[in-house]
Amino acid sequence: MKTFKLFAVSACTLALSACFTLPPGPTGPQGATGDTGARGTSGYTGATGNTGNTGNTGATGSTGATGSSGGAGATGDTGATGATGSTGSTGNTGATGNTGAKGSTGGGTVVVVPGK
Repeated sequence: MKTFKLFAVSACTLALSACFTLPPGPTGPQGATGDTGARGTSGYTGATGNTGNTGNTGATGSTGATGSSGGAGATGDTGATGATGSTGSTGNTGATGNTGAKGSTGGGTVVVVPGK
């Protein structure tokens, strides 16, 4: 029960503290500024190296000799002309066939359809 009362009093205090607002207090003094560090010295620039010697130009080679031209080749002979073949013989005429028998005319019924 004691814990419950303590809890209730704390809750009320917390609820009432939210209702009251107080103005802010005066501003405190400004802090001191730190010292600036010392500046380092600059390094020395290195010396420039000497220019190298230029090499000599090589000698030009001699021009080669021109080769000789080849001889003309021999002309070949013309081949012989072949013989003409003989004409073939004409074949025999075939036999004439027989004429077929004549059909008879049969009587039948003729139906006449009138035009529209």
